[in-house]
Amino acid sequence: MSPSDRPVLRGERDQARHVVPAGTVSDRDRYDVIVVGAGIIGLSIAWRAAQTGCQVLVCDPDPGRGASWAAGGMLAPVAEAGFGEAALTMLALQAARAWPQFAADLEGATGRPLHYTTAGTLLVAGDPSDREALDRTLAYHVSLELAAERLTTRQARLMEPLVSPSISGGIMVPGDHHVDNRRVVESLIHAASDAGVIFLAEEVAAVTHDAGPTSGVRLADGRQFGSDAVVVAAGSRSGQIDGVAEADQPPVRPVRGVTLRLQADGAPQLTRTVRALVHGRSCYFVPRPDGGLVVGATVEERGFDLAVPLGGLGDLIADARRVIPAIDEYALVEVAPGLRPGTPDNGPIVGPTHTPGLLLATGHYRNGVLMAPLTADDVVTTLVGGIAADGPFANFRPGRFQSGDPGESKPHKAVG
Repeated sequence: MSPSDRPVLRGERDQARHVVPAGTVSDRDRYDVIVVGAGIIGLSIAWRAAQTGCQVLVCDPDPGRGASWAAGGMLAPVAEAGFGEAALTMLALQAARAWPQFAADLEGATGRPLHYTTAGTLLVAGDPSDREALDRTLAYHVSLELAAERLTTRQARLMEPLVSPSISGGIMVPGDHHVDNRRVVESLIHAASDAGVIFLAEEVAAVTHDAGPTSGVRLADGRQFGSDAVVVAAGSRSGQIDGVAEADQPPVRPVRGVTLRLQADGAPQLTRTVRALVHGRSCYFVPRPDGGLVVGATVEERGFDLAVPLGGLGDLIADARRVIPAIDEYALVEVAPGLRPGTPDNGPIVGPTHTPGLLLATGHYRNGVLMAPLTADDVVTTLVGGIAADGPFANFRPGRFQSGDPGESKPHKAVG
């Protein structure tokens, strides 16, 4: 997303601005890999690719921002499990298993904690009708042999005393964790830069070709850079880049979400993520060690509009106060809108396309933070291995939405 696509919000630039690496594009005009997009997906791919020895260029007008910055940082393969999405749930579970090593590697590379927390997630119901909905969700979890346990209101409040006594019970999900997503993207920028990745704060206008295969990218300012491979990881804007064949265009759309950043300032704090269903609407609370609290999340189909309507924000605040009354003591620090990249089946689009040298890593919707490590491993395996291995994303390859196309792609030539 370009800087003009997003409003500058109170305190954002002053209090939470990441540091863009000092590296600039040198005389080199060709790279092994060019990554289009510097959200958590693109950054993870760039870092892991550089660790294999690839020369990597990342192009993004505002690295580390967009949906990755606005997210809450939940790693929730179970709580996000949707009816009829068993394959996506199994992928999410595999993605969650990749996080401990990824977090350890990134913390080791930067010396900076990511606040990766494994205390589990508490799901609560606002009223009896919400309780019925949670019971249906629990039954679905059980049918997939997912770890989840039904709780009474008393049991839920023993785990999290800040939860309102008016709730109607809950579910404990021990395997759903969280991380500070902003620390992750900042650490990825620094780790990738230290590994030799070059960052260019420019927008990519088109993917270029040389008699068929991908040959690089053309920037909005007209400059061109060559590469053996281009990875489009531009989130909700991945389908708006010229030079991508119609058969390879990812069918992603923007789905707006809004999170609130609160600060405790001495008020009591949660010890784990709490997710709630209130009158059928979802909201969540993700604590930070410094007394911060992230509250979300709205889901709105409004195109690329990042304006925050007061009505939706009011509903979110009202639902949050009903579940955690103590947030009345918290100070509002920031309102952060973001555009999640949704797809027709809610699943990601990851892997090589029909065009040699062109790969996609987009469409992660509500699971971008969760799936970043696994996506990076899969894409880098393809980049350096030279083949489109089945891998964990076998059911989520590019082309699966084409009529009669099973999602198979041409073999990919290894880079480097």
